[in-house]
Amino acid sequence: MKIAVAGTGYVGLVTGVCLAENGHSVTCVDIDDKKVALMESGISPIYEPGLEELMNNNMERLHFTTDYQAAYKDADVIFIGVGTPEKPDGSANLSYVYGVAEQIAASIEKECVVVVKSTVPIGTNDKIENLIKSQLKHDVNVYVASNPEFLSQGTAVKDTLHTSRIVIGVEEEAAGETLKEVYKNFDAPIVVTNRKSAEMIKYASNDFLALKISFINEIANLCEIIGADIEDVALGMGYDVRIGNKFLNAGIGYGGSCFPKDTKALHWLANFHDYELKTVKAAIDVNENQKLKLIKKSRKYFDSLKGLNVAVLGLTFKPGTDDLREAPTLVNIPLMLEDGANVKAWDPIGIDNFRKVHPEDVTYCYSIEETLKDADVCFIFTEWDQLKHFDLTKYSKLMKNPIVIDGRNCYDLESVKKANMVYDSIGRETIHNLEVSLI
Repeated sequence: MKIAVAGTGYVGLVTGVCLAENGHSVTCVDIDDKKVALMESGISPIYEPGLEELMNNNMERLHFTTDYQAAYKDADVIFIGVGTPEKPDGSANLSYVYGVAEQIAASIEKECVVVVKSTVPIGTNDKIENLIKSQLKHDVNVYVASNPEFLSQGTAVKDTLHTSRIVIGVEEEAAGETLKEVYKNFDAPIVVTNRKSAEMIKYASNDFLALKISFINEIANLCEIIGADIEDVALGMGYDVRIGNKFLNAGIGYGGSCFPKDTKALHWLANFHDYELKTVKAAIDVNENQKLKLIKKSRKYFDSLKGLNVAVLGLTFKPGTDDLREAPTLVNIPLMLEDGANVKAWDPIGIDNFRKVHPEDVTYCYSIEETLKDADVCFIFTEWDQLKHFDLTKYSKLMKNPIVIDGRNCYDLESVKKANMVYDSIGRETIHNLEVSLI
């Protein structure tokens, strides 16, 4: 099929590349000339494992352009994959989606299916259909379908090519049959429903996972108080098939482009209809508080961080991505700086993005060892493999005070007990194993 994709962010670009991998002719549209030129040369503008290799493997079926009219006019299917960022009030900003819809209405010259891949509030597909049909420049049939994505940054290619399910929301059987043809080479169950149900499936799925994360973090906080071990608790819970073991890793909260935005958007939508989603609201509140967990822990060891050398390991919201959206470091590092700390930070791929936010007040390091040198305290914010396999003996060798406050539970406690350090993690026993007390 001839497919056009509007937007070349995580959703749009990964969707376009994976559809090309499955045999379709795909044209990806973006407004940025430099970005388009970059992609035409085979370079991905986003960091996503496996994406650039897949781009280059499919260049004969994959095209990039800023000319939306040429891309849309004779496409069989047009995917909308642009961003829906959060507004200050928590609602979704749909201006980019509606902008693309207007371009489609002005461009299409044959019958096509417009597929909304972007995460949008329930009912948005109806509005997009009305907008397109009211502004059509040519007398053609157009169908609008909801087809939410279920990808995670860092595993987006795998999540798309080997998705757990394909959700198709349509009001006409013809549109559903077209999308089944688009996905015929994908080995995944297909759920066909109406558009509003498809839109809700996306929000309900993401918000449920956010609830699960916030729940286990609350249990972890209580474990610290009563002396239980959250990892043993999560292990015991995970064997229950009704619960499962996914998203039961305690830490300092969820971040990224989806969970924070989608929980707030659904909560806002419910409020708009005079209904309160109490569980979703609680998840939002718990997550905001959990982001500050490490700073609060540090008060056990220091009244203030003023004048201290602080090592920060990990800047991104999760490993495998350079994305900083809603990363706990964006909240914590400014607090450290305000407190008067000297902050050194390491991340294998996130430094360039973080430098845009803090160009001068943070010292950036390109090795864990350099970051730890002469540090009074170390905070771990991202569970990179390089950290999980780091030699624990180096903390005491390199740091002035080997105090490690770990927000991702990177280390096994029995291994930590063999090292000369203070190790304070989430929902577990604090290991105070210094040969000479430094605090």
